[in-house]
Amino acid sequence: MTPTTTAQICEAVQGVLFGSEETVITDISTDSRTIPEGAWFVPLRGERFDGHDYIDMALDRGAAGCFCAKLPRRVRDDKAYILVEDTKAALRDLAAWYRGQFDIPIVQITGSMGKTTYKELLAGILSRRYHTLKTPGNLNGDIGAPLTLLSLTAEHQAAVIETGMDAFGQIRYLGQAIRPDVAVITIVDDVHLSHFGSREDILRAKAEIFENLRPGGLAVLNGDDELLNTLHPDCETVRCGRSPGNSVRIEDLEDLGLEGVRCTIVTERDRYPLAIPAPGVHMAELAALAVVAAERLGLTKEEITEGVASYAPADNRLRVERLPGGRVMINDSYNANPRSVCADVKILSQHKGGKRIAVLGDMTELGAAEAPGHRAVGLACGEAGIEVLLAVGPRSKEHMVPAAREAGCPEVRWYPDREAVKEDLVALFAPGDGVLLKASHFFGRFDLLADYLREYPFS
Repeated sequence: MTPTTTAQICEAVQGVLFGSEETVITDISTDSRTIPEGAWFVPLRGERFDGHDYIDMALDRGAAGCFCAKLPRRVRDDKAYILVEDTKAALRDLAAWYRGQFDIPIVQITGSMGKTTYKELLAGILSRRYHTLKTPGNLNGDIGAPLTLLSLTAEHQAAVIETGMDAFGQIRYLGQAIRPDVAVITIVDDVHLSHFGSREDILRAKAEIFENLRPGGLAVLNGDDELLNTLHPDCETVRCGRSPGNSVRIEDLEDLGLEGVRCTIVTERDRYPLAIPAPGVHMAELAALAVVAAERLGLTKEEITEGVASYAPADNRLRVERLPGGRVMINDSYNANPRSVCADVKILSQHKGGKRIAVLGDMTELGAAEAPGHRAVGLACGEAGIEVLLAVGPRSKEHMVPAAREAGCPEVRWYPDREAVKEDLVALFAPGDGVLLKASHFFGRFDLLADYLREYPFS
């Protein structure tokens, strides 16, 4: 954060300041335990906690001041306090004001899948020319996105901001701060159906991304998604995909299995032969969306092709990892939904040299799609020729396991939790074998299972 005075912060959030107007802030934090010296503390409220209880701790640890929806009993003369109605809203409002201090292009992304992968891919491309800010990890919500904006500095020349959602209005709320020049929707699918009534509702919520496009802004859409093709934003729109009707087309698609994908992206401006060092044909779709945004921001053909070739996945996002004895771990453990799991099963099926072992856990927040979604994954394992399915969780037991057996998967075992599967997994994981790890993050934390395999002393 560039140096900002408490007077500026107060004006940005329309609050009431208690303390000096001249205190200079260069950092923002919502965590009283790790707050940097001189930072501004934002106490947040949740169902089970109230950050206001930790204001004194934050100030004692060096915070220069804080937002507060209620003044603490003791107001210190050496600190600054800004009274606001809602501290989370104040954080967003501050981020909106702060974003306005930067005349740089910003790309905002949403979608049911592929947001983080796209963010990493596009940011890597843009970094060939620009000093680019990107959302760290998956901090794409009401807190993470504003904090990302507030980390802009004078050195940044572009930004790629990822935005997730679990309610109507959330993308609009974040967009009011981001005000993007390019808005991207990767795909719409049966994710978070427990929060929404249908895919059409998810589409309406995602489409809020266009409401805060800056004048002359660009919408970039997956043109092979039937639902997205029903959207007609009131702005310049580019649709990308393999189908002939798209203005940006994917041609010469070649699936190289675990080694990645080759394709040619054809735009009105040029043809881009791309070598994508990550598995899955969906990477070509994301690359097409990234090429359009990169073209818009002025990158050359060479910068774009080199940027794609240097792509490296984020942690626990479809990373192909080599373990002792020629073992291969496909670590896509961050999160899961039926479409992404079925795609990963297909990738696993391309492993050569040993048996294919799928370690799959429950998928959450699917609502009405829970039973058919888990069943579809079980069927996919059988149809793809996966030799071993190790299924974890009650939903998998009820729906995935019987479907996999029905589809002819040779060996299907079930476990109640991540810890229970470890012994069988290491016993089955022989030299030359391939393992896929995937489950919903808040169900299984399969990233810890990936850590376990990485550290296991295979003989």
